Amino acid sequence: MRTLDTKTIVVASHNAGKIREIQDLIGPLGFIAKSAAELNFVEPDETGTTFEENATIKALASAKAANMPALSDDSGLVIDALGGDPGVYTANWAERPDGTRDFAMAMEKVEQALEKAGAMKPEQRTSRFVSVLCLAWPDGHTELFRGEVEGTVVWPPRGSQGFGYDPVFQPEGYSITFGEMSAEEKHGWSIGKPQALSHRARAFKLFVETCLEA
Repeated sequence: MRTLDTKTIVVASHNAGKIREIQDLIGPLGFIAKSAAELNFVEPDETGTTFEENATIKALASAKAANMPALSDDSGLVIDALGGDPGVYTANWAERPDGTRDFAMAMEKVEQALEKAGAMKPEQRTSRFVSVLCLAWPDGHTELFRGEVEGTVVWPPRGSQGFGYDPVFQPEGYSITFGEMSAEEKHGWSIGKPQALSHRARAFKLFVETCLEA
C-alpha cells in the first residue's frame, strides 16, 4: 500500500453530484481538490466491465493529465431481480439521445424492468449500491477501495436530496430513501466515527484508513 503524501489532488469526475459528495468527504481533511471537469480534461471511455476497471481508467487518465495524484469513483446500483443490472451501466440507463442524462427516466426504466420481472414485493427488490474508489499516481500506481450498502428499490421515488437513483434506494434498516437524507445522514461517517452508511462513505473510510493513516 502506498501512503498519499500530498493534500493536492484531482477528483477524476465530470459528474457534478459525485464531485460534490467526494468534496464533502475530502474537504474536512484539508485537501485542495479540483475536478477533471474544472480542469477541462477529456472524459476517458469507460470500457471496463467492472467498477474496479472503470474507476482505474478514470483515475489514471486524470493523474497523468494533471501530473499529480487523482481520486476517482465508479459506482452503480446492482439489482438482484435484474441479474445485477444496471450495475456498471447505471449511468448509461440515464442517457438520452442528445447525450444528456435524465435520472428520472432512468428510475422509470428500473421500475418498468422490475415490473416486467414480476418483482413487486420488497423482498423481491433487494439491491445494493456499490462504489469503488481508485487513487492513482502519475507513475501508474493505483490503490482500490470498495464500499457496498444493501437495500431495497422502492416506488415511487421519494425525496429530492442526493442525486442519481437516490430517491428509489432505501438502505437496509431505514424507513427513508437516500433521496430523503441530508448529506450527513446519507454518508453517516466523518473522521473519528467508526461506522459509515453510504457506499461511497464506506469506500472513502477505507481510503482514509489505508492511504492517510498508514
